[in-house]
Amino acid sequence: MKTSDPLHPVSIGNTWNGPNMRGDLPYYRFANMADLPGFVHGIFTRQGGVSKAPFDALNVGLGLGDLPDAVSVNRRRVTACLGVDKLLFINQVHGDRILVVRDRYGKMGGGREHASGDAMITDVPGIGLAIQVADCQAVVLYDPERCVVANIHSGWRGSTINIIGRTVETMTAEFGCDPVSLLAGVSPSLGPCCAEFVNYRQEIPEKYWPHKVTENHFDFWAISRDQMVKAGIPHANIEIAGCCTRCNPERFFSYRAERVTGRFVVAAGLLGKVRSNE
Repeated sequence: MKTSDPLHPVSIGNTWNGPNMRGDLPYYRFANMADLPGFVHGIFTRQGGVSKAPFDALNVGLGLGDLPDAVSVNRRRVTACLGVDKLLFINQVHGDRILVVRDRYGKMGGGREHASGDAMITDVPGIGLAIQVADCQAVVLYDPERCVVANIHSGWRGSTINIIGRTVETMTAEFGCDPVSLLAGVSPSLGPCCAEFVNYRQEIPEKYWPHKVTENHFDFWAISRDQMVKAGIPHANIEIAGCCTRCNPERFFSYRAERVTGRFVVAAGLLGKVRSNE
C-alpha cells in the first residue's frame, strides 16, 4: 500500500482490513498480514475500554495517571480479542534494545516480564507482543516461513538509531529469518503533516534531512520504509497505514494533540498454547 500525499493523510477505513469488531472492541489489521494461518495481530483504537477522560477509553499505558485497575481491564480485553494466552508488555525507553522471547518471559530481560526495551521477537505460540504508542510507530514484522514475529516501538529517536534494521538483523541471527520473506506493517503514527521538529539540526542526524517535506517537517513513514528496504525486505511486502495520529485524536491517542492522554496498542503473535520451561 502506498502512503498518502504527505499533507493529506488518507482515511484508514479506505485502506485497511477492517475495522473488525469483537464485542465492542474495534481493531484494524494490515491487509498484507490478514488471515495468515496461525498468526494474529491487531491495531487497536482508543475505543472500547473502561478508562475515563482524558485516558478514554482503551488506554493500555501504566504510569500516565490512569487507574491501574482500568488499564488491567483494558489489557485483558485486548488479550481476549487476539485469542492469545498471554500479552507481553515491556518498558519502552526509546532505545535500541531488542528482547528475544524464548518463553513467556524475555530471554534478554533477566527473567522479568516487564523488562526494558523497544522491540520484541518470538516464535513461541500463545504469546502476543504488545507495543503501546501515541504518535510513535509500532512496526510489525512477520516471517511466515519461520513463523517468527517481531513488534517494534519506533519513535523519532528509534528511527534515528535504526531500531527497525537492528530488529531485522536479530531475526536473521537468532531465528534464521530471510528478510526477503518478511511481511511488514507500520501503524498509525505521527505523519509528515504533523512531524514538526523545530530543532531538527540538533535532534535528527543529517543523513535523514532529505526526508524533510517542508522546512522542518519530516516523513518518518518514508524513513521506516527505506530502512526496511535497506535491511532486505521487499518494497511490495511493506504496508504503511498512512494515518496521522495527531490528525485523528478521536480514534487514536496522540501525545502531540492532547499531551495528557493514553496509549493505544498494536499487538501481534502466534496462536497456540504457551510452552513453559520455567
